[in-house]
Amino acid sequence: MADATPRATRADAVRNREAILDAAVDELTRDPRASMAAIARAAGVGRVTLYGHFSSREQLVEQALLRVIARSEAELASLDLSGEPMAALDLLIRRSWRIVDTFHRLLGVAEETLSNDRILAHHAEPMARVRALIERGQQEGAMRTDLDSGWLTACFTAMLHTAAAEVRAGRLDDADADRIVTATVVSLFAARG
Repeated sequence: MADATPRATRADAVRNREAILDAAVDELTRDPRASMAAIARAAGVGRVTLYGHFSSREQLVEQALLRVIARSEAELASLDLSGEPMAALDLLIRRSWRIVDTFHRLLGVAEETLSNDRILAHHAEPMARVRALIERGQQEGAMRTDLDSGWLTACFTAMLHTAAAEVRAGRLDDADADRIVTATVVSLFAARG
């Protein structure tokens, strides 16, 4: 019987942490300046509980970003990129773009809160997928070889983030973004005749 209370407490703590992270993603996506108090309210916990799990806004933002990246990674990992490299690139762009578009405000908060190196370190798996596809496309002659795969991977990431920022700023119409982002990336990556 003595073990029931610690287990219940641990279960409550896990539920609280999950609620806080879900609220952080929702609140920061809706309002990049959402306060810790607003996130605590949205999670249905007090500020003491929130700070018991996340000692700073920076830590909470980073953990919320990790949650989004993990969910995105799970979605991207299911993509079949084994086909023709340019068709696989098109599929990867369209799916990645929608993920970035969905969470662009949270990424904007992360860019303001965390160092670029920390953000890039959390993107290692998705970027490895992009780089592997580029390298395969280069080997098969479908993608340009005059630029390094690392540079093209960085360009891929930069274009998706820039497009999300342009949508956020109202300079790129969301309805046109899929077509424009895909056309831009494909034209940069295509093998030169």
